[in-house]
Amino acid sequence: MKLGILMDPIGGINIKKDSSFAMLLAAQKRGWDIYYMEQKDLFINNDVPMANLQPLKVEENPEHWFTLSDTKTQQLSSLDIILMRKDPPFNLEYIYSTYILEHAERLGTMVVNRPAALRNVNEKFFITHFPDCIAPTQVSRNMAVLLDFVAQHGNIVIKPLDGMGGQGIFRVNATDPNTKVILETITKNETSYVMAQKYLPEISSGDKRILLINGEPVPYVLARIPAEGEFRGNLAQGGNGKGLELSERDRWICQQVGPKLRDMGLFFVGLDVIGDYLTEINITSPTCIRELDNLYNINISEELMGVLEKYKQEQ
Repeated sequence: MKLGILMDPIGGINIKKDSSFAMLLAAQKRGWDIYYMEQKDLFINNDVPMANLQPLKVEENPEHWFTLSDTKTQQLSSLDIILMRKDPPFNLEYIYSTYILEHAERLGTMVVNRPAALRNVNEKFFITHFPDCIAPTQVSRNMAVLLDFVAQHGNIVIKPLDGMGGQGIFRVNATDPNTKVILETITKNETSYVMAQKYLPEISSGDKRILLINGEPVPYVLARIPAEGEFRGNLAQGGNGKGLELSERDRWICQQVGPKLRDMGLFFVGLDVIGDYLTEINITSPTCIRELDNLYNINISEELMGVLEKYKQEQ
């Protein structure tokens, strides 16, 4: 099996936490040939998708975790599977990359996650397709509409639709004299859509990350508990991870969401759940594999590679 991976520079990752690295270890253990690329390596000649690929070897060594061989320019269709693991921002460059990857998919290469789904599923907005799973939520850029939402719910969280890692998220309330200026700032004076959600005090028990493999949940979650004085549980914002088993409500949410995501070609997804409510659906480059593997002595990436191999063989 020939596996390509498109990711951020591998020299800058933290292998103790990086889910893409876990996937590479699992693929290498299976004896697959691995080829590394970044966005700048993709191009297309007429209708033929190409890339400057470097054979890649990885090892569990914090001092020297990867070895790249000489670059080879090849058609992307020479690869059996491509993992699209580029972190946000989800910008035009990201979209252009999915166009090229879609040509590879047309020629028979399996792209994970599917390029069309990466474009169509905004990680914040897509929860609105599952109204029974979410807390009161609004997407708008209109100040009057947003201020009415604040007045209605008293205490809300507001976030940009294209953010990641807890960046650019504000908690505001109806009595805060700064609420209006915060809304002006985050909407860029009513020119950018944002998502407003009712504040969930259950965040103190953690923002739960649930990983789905082809629509089915891993049986454990990582509850990311905010640092003292914070309301954001993201590990990137200083949150601490605690392992938990899936609750009945978690399983129910997965049953509502999983089949639709699977049908769209989203093989690996991270759901964010606070209390009983779905808050985000992460599809670009979901994380927390390493943390859950270490907590429960499991191998999530091995399971994922097995699912991908079986799917590819059945195509």
